[in-house]
Amino acid sequence: MTLIIISITTVVSIIAFSRRNWFEKLLFNPYRVYHYREWYRLLTHGVLHVDWIHLIVNMLVLLSFGPHVEKYFELMSEMTWLKYPLPGYFLFYLLALVVSSLGTLRKHRDHEWYNSAGASGAVSAVLFCSIFFEPRNTLLLMGIIPVKAYIFGPLYLIYSYYSARRGLGNINHDSHLAGAVFGFCFPLLIDVRMIKWLIN
Repeated sequence: MTLIIISITTVVSIIAFSRRNWFEKLLFNPYRVYHYREWYRLLTHGVLHVDWIHLIVNMLVLLSFGPHVEKYFELMSEMTWLKYPLPGYFLFYLLALVVSSLGTLRKHRDHEWYNSAGASGAVSAVLFCSIFFEPRNTLLLMGIIPVKAYIFGPLYLIYSYYSARRGLGNINHDSHLAGAVFGFCFPLLIDVRMIKWLIN
């Protein structure tokens, strides 16, 4: 399922690179979502990226952690009421796109100029779902520096919160933060007994 998501996202993003009207129709514009009820943008912005670097980084992170999370969805299908792991994983990804955008929608619903694109919110959710199940796993910070997941997670949240408050860079840090929290909490929403993965 991760490979399907990556394939769709890559194809649409590449096409949208050269079709500005398509890009503008699908990106996340909170003003148009709120005032014109263009709710589809809560999902479609996730298959758009502003450039090759943006696309490659998001898809590499998704490729690195998505297959592991899929395996844990299979485990959850054996232990909880979530009986269909692949549809469940896909639904989780779609929900992450929406949930990670809600704070931005509220914050910028009256700002006609504000736009956002990219799968970063959902990718953050996948990453943090992986951290939930593998908190002692070693991640490579910036692809170089080894750091334990239980250390990386809080640092990422603190950085995203601080950056969102300060409005640092042309990045939707609110989406990163919301997606990460949603991804980490999702297993508990399925079954609170999943907490054992954190305390074992």
